[in-house]
Amino acid sequence: FASYYGDHMVLQKEPAGAVVWGYGEPGAAVTVALSGDGGLVVMKKTVQVKGPSGTWTTVLDPMDQGGPYALMAAQGLENVTLRDIYFGDVWLCSGQSNMAMTVLQIANASQELAAAARYPYVRVFAAAPARSDVELEDLERIDLPWSVPTAENLGPGNFTYFSAVCWLVGRYLYEALRYPVGLVEAAWGGTPIEAWSSRRALRACGLPEDAGSFRAGLVFCIPLSPALSSSISPHQHLSGPQTPSVLWNAMIHPLLNMTLRGVAWYQGEANAFLHTDRYNCTFPALITDWRRAFHAGSAGQTEPLLPFGFVQLSTYRRQSPDDSFARLRWHQTADLGVVPNARMPGTFMAVAMDLCDERSPYGRRVPAGGVEGAATKLSDTNPVSLLFLGSIHPRDKQNVAHRLHLGARAVAYGEKDLVFQGPYPTRAVLEVTRGLLNLTYSQEVVRRQRDTRAFEVCCSGQPSPCGWLPAPVVAVESRTVTLALAGCGTLVLGLRYAWAEWPCEYESCALYNTRGLPAPPFL
Repeated sequence: FASYYGDHMVLQKEPAGAVVWGYGEPGAAVTVALSGDGGLVVMKKTVQVKGPSGTWTTVLDPMDQGGPYALMAAQGLENVTLRDIYFGDVWLCSGQSNMAMTVLQIANASQELAAAARYPYVRVFAAAPARSDVELEDLERIDLPWSVPTAENLGPGNFTYFSAVCWLVGRYLYEALRYPVGLVEAAWGGTPIEAWSSRRALRACGLPEDAGSFRAGLVFCIPLSPALSSSISPHQHLSGPQTPSVLWNAMIHPLLNMTLRGVAWYQGEANAFLHTDRYNCTFPALITDWRRAFHAGSAGQTEPLLPFGFVQLSTYRRQSPDDSFARLRWHQTADLGVVPNARMPGTFMAVAMDLCDERSPYGRRVPAGGVEGAATKLSDTNPVSLLFLGSIHPRDKQNVAHRLHLGARAVAYGEKDLVFQGPYPTRAVLEVTRGLLNLTYSQEVVRRQRDTRAFEVCCSGQPSPCGWLPAPVVAVESRTVTLALAGCGTLVLGLRYAWAEWPCEYESCALYNTRGLPAPPFL
């Protein structure tokens, strides 16, 4: 069997058929048999091993959720049997360090780890960080083979495995679905979207496919992963996991034969420093490309509109004047503010800009350049080496995962009437004489914070550069928010909300819905 099939795994249940593949002698016949608990054979498939790759692939008939089953592959006198296999939903979790951040590193970690034993049907698997210049057929290394969750295998910490966001989303989904969930983690800290994109996806956005042109952007922000030591110089590092397509090649391409139910993605911090304004192309292109590739790789079993959920960027530095985080959050929605939308169908988003965590010990070490997810451990608090400008790794992953799983239930599982995102303006009406702007929202609005700078208007006579002025909230009534346009005259060229790297304090942005979901930022 290929590397990511093993004891304790979850295979995708009906309506799709699970794809299973492995290795053999070219030309030989391989018999694959699935048997139930009592040894009764439920299904048998015979396939030829293809040369020259020496691989065989078969699609199992769609199976109802449940188990345990045993899966045997036999060629001649040799056979391999995998045991304790369940059918359920398989989710792939990918991205950079906020996805890689482990259960041990989050708020209430000890309770979360202790609770692991209560979820024996949420199975976990983690691919090891790896990169390659060519597309690989199989994973090179595995950090965690398919396992029943325990406090030990969920909690090694230091951005290794197992992903807290992935685990919590899987656990919340299991609580809603009540059948097995398989979680596959393939994440690497400090990595830009270009590294996770195939050459085809990069071409679609007119980005070069070689590393050369990526040099300039990486000089002032060299994100490191814990798998790499902090001593690497910028010049060596450019060939690392930041290189275009290397993680697609080594960590995603090998998984394409897997039948999936959905993808959870948490990435973007690195692109606040690299090709930020291309993200409104590179992100939708990655989604489209992954969908096409997973559909084709699974012989059509993974649905073409594979549900794709993602986390909108949280915060980094409190008083930062830089708006690259705000721009990237906007680009994560393909500049439309909310998803799903016409450019990003079948997607769902968790807003996280209100989950800041200034005292997170997983901060940035300044002398080493911008270090994401590297060596700053709790014990390492030498005041010279650490300067907390705020932290890019908030520890509240429970809220992130809760918001993300609501989107999954609504978009991937089609739960009707489930509110999964905060209020968003549907129209704006200007009352010129009174100097007011009335915004109508999609849902009832709850005002949590009387923040003068939440809304800003652009009023300058000439379009650029825009002079953004605060537009204080005068009134909030059910679905309407009224803003005062002090000194704007008759010309309002633009309006933006929560447009800052650190827009508000913890769970205290200006606007939420009645369920406590924050209104997303917009421009």
